[in-house]
Amino acid sequence: MAIKRQRRAGDGFELGGQQIAPGEARVVELPVANLYTHTPVTLPVRVLRGREPGPTLFISAALHGDEIIGVEIIRRLLLQRALKRLRGTLLAVPVVNTLAFLHQSRYLPDRRDLNRSFPGSEKGSLAARLAHLFLKEIVGRAQYGVDLHTGAIHRPNLPHIRGDLGNPEILRLAQAFGVPLVLNSPPTAGTLRHYTTERGIPVLLYEAGEALRFDELAIRTGVRGLLNVLKALGMLPADGRPDRMPAPVVARASSWVRAPASGVLRAQVALGEEVRKGQVLGVIGDPLGTSEVAVLATAHGVVVGRAALPLVYEGDALFHLARFDAPETAAGVARNIRNARRVLKRSRRNQPRVV
Repeated sequence: MAIKRQRRAGDGFELGGQQIAPGEARVVELPVANLYTHTPVTLPVRVLRGREPGPTLFISAALHGDEIIGVEIIRRLLLQRALKRLRGTLLAVPVVNTLAFLHQSRYLPDRRDLNRSFPGSEKGSLAARLAHLFLKEIVGRAQYGVDLHTGAIHRPNLPHIRGDLGNPEILRLAQAFGVPLVLNSPPTAGTLRHYTTERGIPVLLYEAGEALRFDELAIRTGVRGLLNVLKALGMLPADGRPDRMPAPVVARASSWVRAPASGVLRAQVALGEEVRKGQVLGVIGDPLGTSEVAVLATAHGVVVGRAALPLVYEGDALFHLARFDAPETAAGVARNIRNARRVLKRSRRNQPRVV
């Protein structure tokens, strides 16, 4: 699909048939479909245009309808006074997948995964039509993007950034975001990031927390990270003297450790913990007490995702490890996580307000 991108805030900017002038803020409702009750469903977009020219950045959340942390991150970002000094254009889309969000579900009513449906089509399935609309109206008007995600239900993620780090601009923005860990992650076919990667559009994916749950540290990290990205793009002035976050450690690969047997898992490692190859990550036992099977780390690394539900089947993904060849690198991530938590808890002046 051909993309015509909006370049500068000083130019005319049109979205959904509406003209938004420099210095103006507006909510635009893009029609998606009707419910079978004839109730219209829209894709709401908050458009903020700076008075001065600059890039256009989209920030999206709830591509999966049950991943709600990003919705709160965008809500808090839009309350920041700093945005009054915005240069360029910000397209904030807190709920991309409105239908799935209404049902607190990962999937659309047609049981399709929106983030496996890109680039979509104008006359395809409901998922394909929504994917096509999002690319045409949002991605097609931006030069940069940040897509906010969480782990699945019962699978929390450590706050981290994923991206194709072979793109220097993605690497630069990932390092500017301010998380302890950046993971090089080739995109999966059909995802939004696969589409943007193929077209050279720098898009970060922020992973943090768990579906249908809020995590205050993950939310604050996300808001702070978005402000950092806006500053790195020159859309906000880089003034003041904020507390310095640790420089992120880059992991070039990751893998899941799966359950060797079915039963009840007793996990022995937490998110962000450094582990060594062969280390016992947990033990799976049966309810009758007749078997005990250890779950062993397959590589040296850091736990960036894990199963929270102790009831597991053989083959279930249990621990997601960001892999490192050097033990001291993994230890550096663990130190970064501790330092980042101290910075976020100590800094009141620079923390985003809750309400």
